[in-house]
Amino acid sequence: MKRIRRSLMSALVAGGLVLGLGACSEAKNEAAQQVEDELVEEVDRQLDEEYEVTYEVTGEKADSIDFNAGGGNAADPKLETVNNPTLPWKKTVKLRGIEAPAVIPVTVDADGSGALSCKILHKGKTLAEESGAGTVSVTGCVAVSPIVD
Repeated sequence: MKRIRRSLMSALVAGGLVLGLGACSEAKNEAAQQVEDELVEEVDRQLDEEYEVTYEVTGEKADSIDFNAGGGNAADPKLETVNNPTLPWKKTVKLRGIEAPAVIPVTVDADGSGALSCKILHKGKTLAEESGAGTVSVTGCVAVSPIVD
């Protein structure tokens, strides 16, 4: 009788452990799912968040300026081109999510003295700044989206 009782108690304890561990595992899975859901929600929010940047180009002369004008996406940005702009040149655009702000002024100057500078600003803070000079000057400013920081 004691042997049966002992066996029955052992079986009940083992069953309780299995159920208890299963409940812990279920709680762990629920917590992991909640963290994953919150992470996905935050990424979605950041991908949809809009921000403004201002591009500035200075120098003696630019033949063209290419810039991310917004409206595209991070993998395929919508670039616009301004030909023969008057310098200094400034443009404010709205971008979204992780789209990288970019401005690329180009000049071809036969005597090699063509100097160009570009800058990308967000809320008064400089995100990127570059300058260059030469016969062919391509000075590009590309920054990481401030949403990512």
